[in-house]
Parts: sequence; C-alpha cells; structure tokens
Amino acid sequence: MKSLKAKMFNRAASNPKNKPDEVLNVLKLRQGQVVADIGAGGGYFSLRFAEIVGKNGLVFAVDANQKFLEYIKNEARKKGLENVETIQVSEEKLDLPEKSLDLIFMRNVCHHLRDRVEYFRKLGHFLKPYGKVAIIERSKPLTLHGIFGHYVPRETIIKEMEEAGFIVKQEFDFLPNQSFIIFVRNELNRKLKN
Repeated sequence: MKSLKAKMFNRAASNPKNKPDEVLNVLKLRQGQVVADIGAGGGYFSLRFAEIVGKNGLVFAVDANQKFLEYIKNEARKKGLENVETIQVSEEKLDLPEKSLDLIFMRNVCHHLRDRVEYFRKLGHFLKPYGKVAIIERSKPLTLHGIFGHYVPRETIIKEMEEAGFIVKQEFDFLPNQSFIIFVRNELNRKLKN
C-alpha cells in the first residue's frame, strides 16, 4: 500500500504540468554536489538529483515515512545509483552532516511543519557557505489541496525564511498553484556586497 502511495507521489512530481525538467534546470546542480531532499516522498527528485550529481556526489533522501525510504532504496538499487542515502526523521529533527550541503530541496513540505522559523533556522547549519535552500510549496487556498490547509502563501514563506536568516536569491513563476523560491543565508549576501 505504501509503495502505491510512493508511486502516486512520483507520478505527481513527474507530471509535465509540474514542470520537473524546468525545476531541475534552474537548480543548476553539478557533478560532485551534495543535496538533501527533505520530504522525499516516493523519491522522484532524489533519484533525479542522484543521476545529476553522479558517483562523486551524494543525495540524502529525507522523510518521516520508513516505507517511502525503503521504496527509494529499492528504486535507487534498480537504477544502479549508489549515491543515495535515506534518512528517517521524527518530530522535525534532522540528522544531516553540518556544513555539507550544496542544496536543500523541499517540495510541498512547509505546510506540514509546526514551527517553520525554527526549522528553517536549523537548515542553515547543514549548508556549505554558498549553499541554497529551494522551496516549492502550494500557495493557493482555492484549490483541492488548499481547502484542506495544504498550502503556505509565498509571502509567509519569504517572511519566515527572513526571520530565520535567509533572503530570496531567485524566484520563479512557472509552476501552476505553487511558489518556487531559492534562498541563501543573509550573511552571505552581506559578504558578497563587501
């Protein structure tokens, strides 16, 4: 049953209307980079990231659901990807190596987090100096997901990320019903200006 749900998540992520190739293109991942896919679900993006960063790179597929993580491990094995590590989280506690990540990717996860500002603040500890956080989140209340509270307005994400010490680096508007924003740490912006 859980693998059916994982497959359903992957179908949604790979649906052309959700523009997965465009998402990957603007992330500009390179060989050897280290990525955390938080809320990996069925692992669609984790596996795509793993192909891009190659054998010298690493992808952490992070999820609270152990069955999803088992599914991702099996899919990685089938594809011959040895650079995917799965991490199960509980109660919003992340166990990632500090100062090691080039990218933290979160797709449709923010509405599940209780204390987002504190959670976002902790993300900064895992990033390399020039690391980025990419957040894709449902942003429209008048949709099926929105009716059930499965959305966070883009303005709220920007405000909470700013409170956590991040600023907007780039924002994209090509996703229907979702915001897509890339953040960097605010102190990095100050260093770049000096």
